[in-house]
Amino acid sequence: MSTLLSVSIAMLAGLMMTRAFKPFKLPSVTAYLIAGVLIGPFCLGAAGIKGIGFVSEEDVSQLTLISEVALGFIAFSIGNEFRLKDLKSTGMQATIIGIVQALTAAFLVDIALLAVHFMMPDRLTIPQAITLGAIATATAPAATLMVVRQYKAKGPVVNLLLPIVALDDAVGLIVFAVSFGIARTMVSGNLDLIAIIFNPLIEIVASLGLGALMGWILTQIEKLFNSGTNRLNMSITFVFLTASLAMAKFQVGPVTIGFSSLLTCMMLGAVFCNLCPLSEDVMERTDKWTSPLFALFFVISGAELELSVFSDKIVVFMGILYILTRSVGKYLGAFASSKATGCSDNIVKYLGITLLPQAGVALGMCTTAMQLGEQGRLIRNITLFAILVYELIGPMMTKWALTKAGDIQPMSEEVKNRRQRKLAEQQKQ
Repeated sequence: MSTLLSVSIAMLAGLMMTRAFKPFKLPSVTAYLIAGVLIGPFCLGAAGIKGIGFVSEEDVSQLTLISEVALGFIAFSIGNEFRLKDLKSTGMQATIIGIVQALTAAFLVDIALLAVHFMMPDRLTIPQAITLGAIATATAPAATLMVVRQYKAKGPVVNLLLPIVALDDAVGLIVFAVSFGIARTMVSGNLDLIAIIFNPLIEIVASLGLGALMGWILTQIEKLFNSGTNRLNMSITFVFLTASLAMAKFQVGPVTIGFSSLLTCMMLGAVFCNLCPLSEDVMERTDKWTSPLFALFFVISGAELELSVFSDKIVVFMGILYILTRSVGKYLGAFASSKATGCSDNIVKYLGITLLPQAGVALGMCTTAMQLGEQGRLIRNITLFAILVYELIGPMMTKWALTKAGDIQPMSEEVKNRRQRKLAEQQKQ
């Protein structure tokens, strides 16, 4: 009863906030996040009145399963962008840009925070600095995909953006595993080469392998059905199944075999869209089905953001430094690599801005960083501060960049007039 009520409140709050924000022409993602913050345990929920918001963090955590499922479908949708016929022209550019922009962001954040360490060694340690640098690589695929969908963005920037966001996850996992392994070694004094080198590589290979296998099986099963509805149901079933299998972990001696849910579901979508001739129709139906799920995901994400991080001046200072250096790194990395690979002027100018949002993957990384004990708490708070800012501003920046690049087209007068006529007819009835 209480969980169902929480879901209803979250959906209603998110949808009503999009109406309140309509005059400001902000992306729906931003409205959903603000709605989540307002009804979260750090705002209205703090009043302790059931039916107004999430009273506690435990109330929000009850909806974690919804977030896991939503991320699976987000990854599945992004995997659909890896169609081989399209990647022939953009694949090499996306790969180079994806790697360079991630590494540039990590490098600049490392340099800035290490400088802070040498100025204030008692407030920020080297392990904390290099771990935050690794977290800077991650980009939020969810916010980016939602902006692209809401405004039906199409064009050269979007064609590169979605594959880069997907690749960013793999690069981020490797950089974080290596950096965090070094950080943990510095804290504990025990060198663990398996954790630093082998585990992240095994996770990526295992995720891609599992996703490819599930994509092939889905394609074979889809052939048994002629109904579009049944094909849709089967696709939804396989996203659920793949996301659940990706949660498994195995210990083989000193080696940990785990999976990245995002990478696994991305590979599921990539293999399915390339092997199944009817994949475009299925994906179009899936996108319509997942719309309320994604809205709920962002409201829950907003409710999880801890406003208490603003009370610590050190966290605010380091958070602002992290945001500025990461943003510069993402932009300069994308700018330089896209120019070097011969991309158009619009891509060179605006692609880096669309890579600023940060959320889910970074949250997972800072949760892992809590293994550093007391040092992990500062990493978590700085990351939460940055995510709060990025999630509220990032979608607006992405919309602005895609509009300037011409990938988002303004609504034509013909469409506006048609909508106004329909509204007038409904009011007469």
